[in-house]
Amino acid sequence: MNGERLALLLDGGFVKKRLAEKIKRFPPAEEVTRWTGDLLSHADLANTHLLRTYWYDADPFGQKRKNPIDGKQTNFASTLEANRNRELMSALEVSPDFAVRKGELLFRGWRVRASAMKELATDPPRTLKASDLEPVFIQKSVDMRIGLDIASLALKRLVHAVVLVTADADMIPAMKLARREGLRVYLHTMATPDRRHELLVHADRVLG
Repeated sequence: MNGERLALLLDGGFVKKRLAEKIKRFPPAEEVTRWTGDLLSHADLANTHLLRTYWYDADPFGQKRKNPIDGKQTNFASTLEANRNRELMSALEVSPDFAVRKGELLFRGWRVRASAMKELATDPPRTLKASDLEPVFIQKSVDMRIGLDIASLALKRLVHAVVLVTADADMIPAMKLARREGLRVYLHTMATPDRRHELLVHADRVLG
């Protein structure tokens, strides 16, 4: 593997969730870059040369929405979570050898919190409250951007290997393309307990 160039591709939403579970708080940019540095020191990646680290995420939802129960309006652009995510991406954008690719975060309505569902199932059930609801957001175009970058790296022969950090089985087509084009595909699922077997099948090495 001496002299091989590699690219590190991070599913940002997934990485944030797993790191937050580990350190018990929202991960700052310093924690992300420290973790990526540790990953690149993995024995299987010895003597490789990093081309670039790609971080895929979505900007926070920037609009206001009303709670359907009490009508209270929330400005999601100014929430603590939104501010933390903006700070994280701003810091990563100017980190050495980092490139941030942004998708879009879409609002898909409201749902009852899991904790409230248990209380509402009691006999007799209590009344549904505004605080029982939480917003539902979905990311759009993030997976597509990861797939496009893998295809570009492979077809242009910019690297010899890619390290993909995700547990999303939607990445399988991009992994298959990379291997067909001669790239080695390393997968890191951050020890997630629900990783799909199909995802492991299309990796040359699973790093964790």
